[in-house]
Amino acid sequence: MTKQLWINLPVKDVAKSKEFFKKIGFTLNTEHGDTDSSACFLIGEKNIVLMLFLEETFKGFTRIGMPDAKTSAQVLFSLDAESREEVDEFAKKAGEAGANVFCEPEESQGWMYGFGFADLDGHRWNVLYMDMSKLSG
Repeated sequence: MTKQLWINLPVKDVAKSKEFFKKIGFTLNTEHGDTDSSACFLIGEKNIVLMLFLEETFKGFTRIGMPDAKTSAQVLFSLDAESREEVDEFAKKAGEAGANVFCEPEESQGWMYGFGFADLDGHRWNVLYMDMSKLSG
């Protein structure tokens, strides 16, 4: 059965994207793909793997065209947070790193608090704190 999830993303500039993801707190993993055309990061306690590839390299893997992530979305990557304060801190880091914060931190549905951002290539992410004690069933 599956042991690990790897997220693979196309980027226009590996070096710039590498700096961006380091600034928002992802851990660079130099064991895999730390080259001019790729970079590897670990995300969170479970060490989800994020691989960045130059667009041409990525197209070689998928063997299909890519939508422009700045004008359309196919995926929204969601990261959990342990508190509202952690959401606010992440939003600050993302903005300072050059992200497009498309949704400032706000409460949703009475039990979630989060924000949304687009990375340098337009891929969409959100960070959510979910207060399960307020979830009404």
